[in-house]
Amino acid sequence: MTEKLDIDHLRQWIGRSTEATDIVTSQLVTGLRATLFQEVGEPKKGDAAPFTVHWCLAQPVFPMSMLGPDGHPTRGGFLPPVPLPRRMWAGGEIEFLQPLQVGDESTRTSRIADVQVKSGSTGTLCFVSVEHSISSPRGTAIRERQDIVYREMTGSAPVSAKAPPPPPKAQHRETHVSDPVLLFRYSALTFNGHRIHYDRDYVTKVEGYPGLIFHGPLQAALIIEMAAKLHGGKAPKKFTYRGLQPLFEGSEFSVNANETADGMELWTANAEGQPTMKGTAVW
Repeated sequence: MTEKLDIDHLRQWIGRSTEATDIVTSQLVTGLRATLFQEVGEPKKGDAAPFTVHWCLAQPVFPMSMLGPDGHPTRGGFLPPVPLPRRMWAGGEIEFLQPLQVGDESTRTSRIADVQVKSGSTGTLCFVSVEHSISSPRGTAIRERQDIVYREMTGSAPVSAKAPPPPPKAQHRETHVSDPVLLFRYSALTFNGHRIHYDRDYVTKVEGYPGLIFHGPLQAALIIEMAAKLHGGKAPKKFTYRGLQPLFEGSEFSVNANETADGMELWTANAEGQPTMKGTAVW
């Protein structure tokens, strides 16, 4: 039984902040390039890193004794102790000011911006918004808002009663396979112990999903890299995105883009062509 959710208590976390520092190494850039289906090369000091390398930097490290049953740290600490058991990224917004480079010492300053409770088709939802500022020796490189959603445990993954709409058509499209090794590599690069991404018994028998779940940040990273490639290697000034439905292991998925008057609409889609994450980018 889920512990009662006390929103007034959880909102006391608003304004809490933390700071962490890490170094962009050539080994990290090599591994991330390989995971994002890029040319690996031999990254050297001063070379630009993939645009979302900051998601691999200075990740919290806790002893095994402080991990919860889902592989995440036990609730509390910097993030509020939301008692709802399922946790995922719901979306966010990123401003790219300048690229991080191999050899940079990068500092991330994070702050709890908001905590809200809503009702959805799967029951109670709690959204925690976290603001991040990532700096390099040259100044602020990235400003970001991450929206994390917590929800109740159900016996199975939510299924929509409505027939899905026809898949959208894309002007630009890349396809890949959501291989378990790909998911493992990204979990390792981001020091993410969340069991839904690598423990098939846990994700199917405990959380009720049909298979391993593709990381939201990995989908966003692939979208951002595609957007930059279509704009001469330049990252968007602002990228706003949200998750729509889980993307699972073992099938083909696509990264898609359409030009708009203001920039681009981008999305990832499952093998049936249904979008799993949508975003907009402006330059």
